[in-house]
Amino acid sequence: MTSGKANSKGPRIAVRRSGIHGRGVFARRLIREDETVCEYKGEIISEAEVARRYPEDMQGLNHTFIFGVAHNHNIDGGSKGNIARWINHSCAPNCDTYEKDRRIFVRAARDIRPGEELSYDYAIEAGERLTRSVKARWPCWCGAKKCRGTVLVPTPTPKKKKAKKQQK
Repeated sequence: MTSGKANSKGPRIAVRRSGIHGRGVFARRLIREDETVCEYKGEIISEAEVARRYPEDMQGLNHTFIFGVAHNHNIDGGSKGNIARWINHSCAPNCDTYEKDRRIFVRAARDIRPGEELSYDYAIEAGERLTRSVKARWPCWCGAKKCRGTVLVPTPTPKKKKAKKQQK
């Protein structure tokens, strides 16, 4: 299975068995820092549909192809998706993602050598406190030196508004 932008050297990326987890996406040629690698494609679905398709398993491991863009605008790479859905998470990634016009793109965060597996930090907001059991439901297998052991990140807490001083 191959995909990616074709040029005289052939496709830039290909799907193969991953040393991180399951399938992964690998560079077939040098990919330069800041180069857009691919778009994350899939069916656009609502929050309710995300919950229906991917209910959280509170006892086991969880997996999803959802990329949340905005409220009720989620890209399900598992439905009508492309090669980007196979890019694995890493706590020390070589790619990052960016949004443009409610579309998500994967870009090289540094030069990526041919044969190297592509990865980005999924940074899935936990929605709850990151306890050992919560992390275990969403494990990370990247093997990075500073691996946090999960694809989850703490959900940001809203900033408290400063109380206005009452004038007398």
